[in-house]
Amino acid sequence: MGQKTNPIGNRLGIIRGWDSNWYGGNDYGDKLAEDAKIRKYIHARLAKASVSKIIIERTLKLVTVTITTARPGIIIGKGGQEVDKLKEELKKITNKEVQINIFEIKRPELDAYLAATSIARQIESRISYRRAIKMAIAAAMRMNAEGMKVQISGRLNGAEMARSENFKDGRIPLSTFRADIDYALAEAHTTYGRMGIKVWIMKGEVYGKRDLSPLAGMDKQQKSSKPSGSGKPNGRPNQQRNNKRK
Repeated sequence: MGQKTNPIGNRLGIIRGWDSNWYGGNDYGDKLAEDAKIRKYIHARLAKASVSKIIIERTLKLVTVTITTARPGIIIGKGGQEVDKLKEELKKITNKEVQINIFEIKRPELDAYLAATSIARQIESRISYRRAIKMAIAAAMRMNAEGMKVQISGRLNGAEMARSENFKDGRIPLSTFRADIDYALAEAHTTYGRMGIKVWIMKGEVYGKRDLSPLAGMDKQQKSSKPSGSGKPNGRPNQQRNNKRK
């Protein structure tokens, strides 16, 4: 069954938390559609900032948007001008006060979404898909990933019939719920049509209980405790600790 389901959804509530955190009453559908609109707008506006995960939290009068990115300087801008502009633009979408937190991804090679989009952009630039995929896998394995798998589907090299190819290094135990597997899907738009790129990255295994709160995994990277527009981290990054079973 693990081979057929989304690895992220399959681990929700076990070792993975939710990307949207709010209570939905009768307006559940409106909030869900608004979350999708916010994510689509941020990914389009910050296409060059290597944005990965966007976590949205809601209270009665405040919407908190947490952006994880490999290039935080582009989002913050000089003196925080760009992040202030983004906050005002999101206010128009939500009609509420907006707070923005920015977290830097220390190892973008181990982020499935960034890896998938990087492969897609290279294919659109007419780079060989085999070369782009093998470079991405090699980069992830150099950063101590336990395994990585890439599946590409479409009219590869302009072939008349669409097909799929798989590339894999290491192990990807999809049926092991304690396995910390990141997954993402990206699309490359070429002259021959659309190609789909799926990426699985195995980061390790999680033993014991894990904090599933939205910012739990990010406290080890970079956390901003100031209101939106500051864009300045507070505190030192902590080393990642894995509780191994004795």
